[in-house]
Amino acid sequence: MATALSETIAVRLTRSIDQRAERLKPQDKRESTYKEAFAQSAATTNYDGELEGSAKHPPAAYPHYLPYWDDVTYPPLEPFEAIEHGKDADPTFPNLLAGAHVPDLTANIGAEVQGVQISKLNKAGKDELALFVAKKKVVAFRNQDLADLPIQQALDFAEYYGPSHIHQASGAPQGFPKVHLIHRSADDTTAHDFFQERTNSITWHSDVSFEMQPPGTTFLYLLDGPTAGGDTLFGNMVEAYNRLSPEFQKRLHGLRAIHSGHEQAADARARGSVVRREPVANVHPLVRTHPATGEKALYVNPQFTRRIVGLKKEESDYLLKFLYDHIALCADLQARVKWEKGTVICWDNRVTAHTAILDWQDGQRRHLARLMPQAERPYETPFDEWKR
Repeated sequence: MATALSETIAVRLTRSIDQRAERLKPQDKRESTYKEAFAQSAATTNYDGELEGSAKHPPAAYPHYLPYWDDVTYPPLEPFEAIEHGKDADPTFPNLLAGAHVPDLTANIGAEVQGVQISKLNKAGKDELALFVAKKKVVAFRNQDLADLPIQQALDFAEYYGPSHIHQASGAPQGFPKVHLIHRSADDTTAHDFFQERTNSITWHSDVSFEMQPPGTTFLYLLDGPTAGGDTLFGNMVEAYNRLSPEFQKRLHGLRAIHSGHEQAADARARGSVVRREPVANVHPLVRTHPATGEKALYVNPQFTRRIVGLKKEESDYLLKFLYDHIALCADLQARVKWEKGTVICWDNRVTAHTAILDWQDGQRRHLARLMPQAERPYETPFDEWKR
């Protein structure tokens, strides 16, 4: 009886907090720290140059992956029961890494894998991939064929890990709204304009953390890229949590924060782009637990986290700023991953933060595709349940 009563109270509390997240939308928007370094729309895409090339640049290598924005709208994402395949994996990774070359990217985060074709993995290998990525946080798989497969086949591979997320505001290949595209046309030099208003392009975040069930195991693959620059920076949020003192960790447990997608949608509308779904806000714990490893990770980011529930504004701002600075300044917990042809970067959005780097200004094309299987709703376990 006591267990049933406590579960009922927990459900009511969650509903109450979620409703408060929706009520705070206008206020959160005014307080937003959202920053868009890679704003895209049909107006920013030079389709003639991408399809036919220019005097300086060849045509896009993957024209069927060019972004398009239509006026189709989609219903809200539906809750689902997530399956964590990493729980079923052999921790020695015999199906994933047999015969592979696997150097670490840094001592604290990341690995590079040569000699594995992830699109050809059997079920056991795909389970091991989920666990390996959860442990390493980010993995660069080189010499992959994912970009060369039919788009639906690439989606089918990713959806082993969960239903695909449909981004609320991004362009997508025609007929494939589940593919999120990151694209800057050749001869586009608007980076110069961006830096007239900003001193840097760094936007630490976990992808679409404002969703009720944000993505877990995530895939991003290169289609075209500049000869240098355009790297992606990843941070280990498990180690960022571990670096905090036990007393500070204890204080964070039980706190929950509002994550909002309203600012991203407003930014898309402001630049003449589309919003495919009505934006949402959801409440998640500041410290979440990974279902396969049991590790605890910080789960806040300046792009989408707006306010800590139950704290006054100044208190919330103070604590969030400390955590944002902690995440940004821990360069010893970060890895800068360089892109090259045939690269698929796979990371676990539940235990990492990342940012693109806008550091090429010579008009070269940058074109990537992201596949985002959704995962469980973020949850936390008791403070002393997991020890390193």
